[in-house]
Amino acid sequence: MSDHEAGGMPSDEDLSLPKATVTKMIQELLPPEITCAKDTRDLVIECCVEFIHLISSEANEICEQESKKTIAPEHIISALKRLGFEQFQSEVESVLKDHKQQQKDRERKVSKLEQSGLTEEELLAQQEALFAQSREKFRTAQQ
Repeated sequence: MSDHEAGGMPSDEDLSLPKATVTKMIQELLPPEITCAKDTRDLVIECCVEFIHLISSEANEICEQESKKTIAPEHIISALKRLGFEQFQSEVESVLKDHKQQQKDRERKVSKLEQSGLTEEELLAQQEALFAQSREKFRTAQQ
C-alpha cells in the first residue's frame, strides 16, 4: 500500500498527469503530420509535474510568509512572478476569471433548481415526460 493510500502524502513517484489527456494536448498542438513518441510524452509529463511542484512550493512559501493556511490564486500568480514566469500571468489571470465565472454560473443553476420549488423526483418525472414526448414525435415523423 502506498503512502497516499494510507492517508499520507503521495510520493513524487505517485504524482503524474493523465497520459491520455497529455497525449491529446500534444496532438492538438502539433501539426497533423508530426507524431510524438511515448518517451517524449512521458518526458513532457515529468516536466509538467516538476513545474507544478516548483510553482506550488513557491506559492506555499509566499502563503507562509503571509501567515495564511490556504494557497490562494494570488499566491500562484506571485510565485510565477518570483520564479521569472511573469509572461504567464495574463493567461493565468484569464483562466482564473473564466473559472470564477463558471462557478457563478453553476451557483445560478443550483439556485434555479431551488427556486423551482419542485423536488428532484418531480423534476426527473418532468424530464422523463419530455423525453417520452420527444420520442413520440420522432416516431410519428418516421412513419
